[in-house]
Amino acid sequence: MSLGNDIKQQLLTSFDIQYLDVVCDSHKHNVPPGTEIHFSVVIVAAEFDNKMLIARHRMVNTALEAQFAAGIHALSIHAYTSDQWAKKMLKNKKYLSHQTV
Repeated sequence: MSLGNDIKQQLLTSFDIQYLDVVCDSHKHNVPPGTEIHFSVVIVAAEFDNKMLIARHRMVNTALEAQFAAGIHALSIHAYTSDQWAKKMLKNKKYLSHQTV
Protein backbone atom coordinates (compact mmCIF):
# COMPACT_ATOMS: atom_id res chain seq x y z
CA MET A 1 0.00 0.00 0.00
CA SER A 2 1.28 3.48 -0.78
CA LEU A 3 2.02 5.88 2.06
CA GLY A 4 -0.77 8.17 0.81
CA ASN A 5 -3.31 5.34 1.02
CA ASP A 6 -1.97 4.39 4.43
CA ILE A 7 -2.48 7.98 5.64
CA LYS A 8 -6.04 7.96 4.34
CA GLN A 9 -6.87 4.61 5.97
CA GLN A 10 -5.37 5.66 9.30
CA LEU A 11 -7.35 8.90 9.37
CA LEU A 12 -10.57 7.08 8.42
CA THR A 13 -9.94 4.69 11.30
CA SER A 14 -9.03 7.40 13.81
CA PHE A 15 -11.79 9.97 13.24
CA ASP A 16 -15.49 10.30 12.46
CA ILE A 17 -14.75 11.75 9.02
CA GLN A 18 -17.20 13.99 7.21
CA TYR A 19 -14.75 14.90 4.45
CA LEU A 20 -11.21 13.75 3.70
CA ASP A 21 -8.79 14.49 0.91
CA VAL A 22 -5.20 13.25 0.96
CA VAL A 23 -2.92 14.50 -1.83
CA CYS A 24 0.72 13.60 -2.47
CA ASP A 25 2.58 16.85 -3.19
CA SER A 26 6.00 15.25 -3.64
CA HIS A 27 6.03 16.02 -7.37
CA LYS A 28 6.26 19.72 -6.43
CA HIS A 29 9.61 19.12 -4.73
CA ASN A 30 13.07 18.04 -5.82
CA VAL A 31 12.65 14.32 -5.16
CA PRO A 32 12.93 11.26 -7.42
CA PRO A 33 9.81 10.40 -9.48
CA GLY A 34 7.38 8.20 -7.57
CA THR A 35 8.56 9.41 -4.16
CA GLU A 36 5.79 9.89 -1.59
CA ILE A 37 7.01 12.03 1.31
CA HIS A 38 5.13 15.37 1.00
CA PHE A 39 1.37 15.38 1.60
CA SER A 40 -1.58 17.73 2.02
CA VAL A 41 -4.60 16.68 4.05
CA VAL A 42 -8.00 18.35 4.17
CA ILE A 43 -10.03 16.77 6.95
CA VAL A 44 -13.40 17.52 8.51
CA ALA A 45 -14.23 15.46 11.59
CA ALA A 46 -16.72 15.55 14.43
CA GLU A 47 -13.87 15.27 16.94
CA PHE A 48 -12.65 18.74 15.92
CA ASP A 49 -15.75 20.52 17.26
CA ASN A 50 -14.84 22.94 20.06
CA LYS A 51 -11.10 22.32 19.52
CA MET A 52 -8.59 25.03 18.67
CA LEU A 53 -6.71 24.65 15.40
CA ILE A 54 -3.46 23.63 17.12
CA ALA A 55 -5.32 20.87 18.99
CA ARG A 56 -6.77 19.57 15.72
CA HIS A 57 -3.30 19.49 14.15
CA ARG A 58 -1.93 17.63 17.16
CA MET A 59 -4.77 15.10 16.89
CA VAL A 60 -3.93 14.44 13.23
CA ASN A 61 -0.19 14.23 13.94
CA THR A 62 -0.80 11.79 16.79
CA ALA A 63 -3.03 9.61 14.60
CA LEU A 64 -0.29 9.50 11.95
CA GLU A 65 2.69 8.66 14.21
CA ALA A 66 3.35 5.38 12.36
CA GLN A 67 3.15 7.11 8.99
CA PHE A 68 5.66 9.75 10.09
CA ALA A 69 7.96 6.94 11.20
CA ALA A 70 7.45 5.33 7.77
CA GLY A 71 8.72 8.39 5.95
CA ILE A 72 6.39 11.41 5.85
CA HIS A 73 8.73 14.38 5.45
CA ALA A 74 6.11 17.15 5.28
CA LEU A 75 2.39 17.28 6.00
CA SER A 76 0.15 20.27 5.30
CA ILE A 77 -2.97 19.93 7.47
CA HIS A 78 -6.24 21.77 6.85
CA ALA A 79 -8.46 20.59 9.71
CA TYR A 80 -12.00 21.97 9.89
CA THR A 81 -15.00 21.63 12.15
CA SER A 82 -18.30 20.78 10.47
CA ASP A 83 -19.49 24.38 10.83
CA GLN A 84 -16.26 25.81 9.40
CA TRP A 85 -16.44 23.43 6.45
CA ALA A 86 -20.09 24.28 5.73
CA LYS A 87 -19.26 28.01 5.74
CA LYS A 88 -16.24 27.43 3.49
CA MET A 89 -18.31 25.43 1.01
CA LEU A 90 -21.04 28.08 0.99
CA LYS A 91 -18.45 30.79 0.36
CA ASN A 92 -16.87 28.73 -2.45
CA LYS A 93 -20.29 28.10 -3.98
CA LYS A 94 -21.02 31.84 -4.00
CA TYR A 95 -17.60 32.52 -5.54
CA LEU A 96 -18.06 29.85 -8.22
CA SER A 97 -21.55 31.12 -9.07
CA HIS A 98 -20.13 34.60 -9.74
CA GLN A 99 -17.42 33.45 -12.13
CA THR A 100 -17.94 34.24 -15.79
CA VAL A 101 -17.33 31.64 -18.44
